[in-house]
Amino acid sequence: MSKQNLTLLTDFYELTMMQGYFKNNTNDTVIFDAFYRTNPSGSGYAIAAGLQQVIEYIKDLHFTEDDITYLRSMDMFAEDFLEYLANFKFTGSIYAMKEGTVVFPMEPLVKVIAPIMEAQLIETALLNIINHQSLIATKASRVAFAAGGEGIMEFGLRRAQGPDAGILGARAAIIGGCIGTSNVLCAKEFDVPALGTHAHSWIMSFEDELTAFRKYAELYPTNATLLVDTYDTLRSGVPNAIKVFDELKSQGKMPTNYGIRLDSGDLAYLSKKARKMLDHAGYQDAVICASSDLDEYLIDSLKTQGAAITSWGVGTNLITSKDCPAFGGVYKLAAIEKDGVFIPKIKLSENEWKITNPGNKTVFRVYEKENGKIKADLIALADETLSEDKPLLLFDPISTWKKTYLDAGEYTLRELLVPVFLDGECVYESPKVMNIRAYCQEELSTLWDETRRLVNPHKVYIDLSNELWKLKHQLLDNYNIHSHSQK
Repeated sequence: MSKQNLTLLTDFYELTMMQGYFKNNTNDTVIFDAFYRTNPSGSGYAIAAGLQQVIEYIKDLHFTEDDITYLRSMDMFAEDFLEYLANFKFTGSIYAMKEGTVVFPMEPLVKVIAPIMEAQLIETALLNIINHQSLIATKASRVAFAAGGEGIMEFGLRRAQGPDAGILGARAAIIGGCIGTSNVLCAKEFDVPALGTHAHSWIMSFEDELTAFRKYAELYPTNATLLVDTYDTLRSGVPNAIKVFDELKSQGKMPTNYGIRLDSGDLAYLSKKARKMLDHAGYQDAVICASSDLDEYLIDSLKTQGAAITSWGVGTNLITSKDCPAFGGVYKLAAIEKDGVFIPKIKLSENEWKITNPGNKTVFRVYEKENGKIKADLIALADETLSEDKPLLLFDPISTWKKTYLDAGEYTLRELLVPVFLDGECVYESPKVMNIRAYCQEELSTLWDETRRLVNPHKVYIDLSNELWKLKHQLLDNYNIHSHSQK
């Protein structure tokens, strides 16, 4: 699957528009921004993910002979255009936020500067990749936050929407905070921990539960986590697990990591009862792992109830982001180059949040110097220079009377967009997934607790620089003047 040529992973209209540009000798360099408008799952933030797969897609972007033959069979495309596609190569530049970065609505996660035919072709695949992985990484970060630092294992492969979603969703889940995955192919491809215990079928395949536990512990003496709810959790499962631990201890073969897993029933009640039984038997360090249709809200509820669970296996609701199955990222034209100068473009809407931000832009993150927490994000024009040595005035781009003044030395700045491709050449090397995960944890630590809470989180302000705000409103005013003059 990962080796498949994805060049035709595009919407049909991207190709028909490309032919239109080709036939009209229009291939001006343009700027497109990929961004989203609303945080998923009611979150106060999102996590950018999927950049490595975007890089791989762009590097391999080419039309095969089979692709050209198929397009020719449609009787929609002229031979001169098909010849152009046969020699197609991406020659543009791409800037993006690093994977694992905490991001917010309306700011460019990816900026594409390329001839319009190239920029148009890559829209669909770029959004497909970034939307999916950013969605799952965000969901995973919320689940991990609810667990309060206790390990989250990604267990969702069998419920994912297809193999690619299972593999790349697991990758994104680890970036967002999971400690490993049950997905062995993902573990192999991305060098991440493969984790898991055993199924009820293992227990049921033996004459009795105790024998099943013994055989499993014999096979895996360094990691014996026993599934205790096949028959009767408290009367059979936990007592038999304790019996096996007793036998291992008497033989001097006590596992390095050991414990029990609960996969059904009242997890709060059962875990507290099991904890008492394990502690009474001298196994205070035994792990109690829980699975069973968990999400961030159920984990939070279980912890509020005092559940004695120290490890969590989360599957369906994580790998599908069941409560919010789409990220909603969009890809909008921001500028067209004419005679060496970028002419800003704007998309209007009755909904003020759907009005795009024009021009060639970048994003600065503003931190409180005292504690390193995010104060706001500032979308600015790419040629603007900001200095921490000067005061900074932040204002809400819609409710402009809402202002925050920061003295010089009171804040620090970081530009978030980094070059990924320059003139068609990749200049960025993706870190390993576990390193991206570590970076994501650092990023999450810059959020205020109020922004990370699961329900009604505090909003991080996404402001426009004064220059960008003036440009945007100049375009709006010009449009209004022009439209009224036509009446």
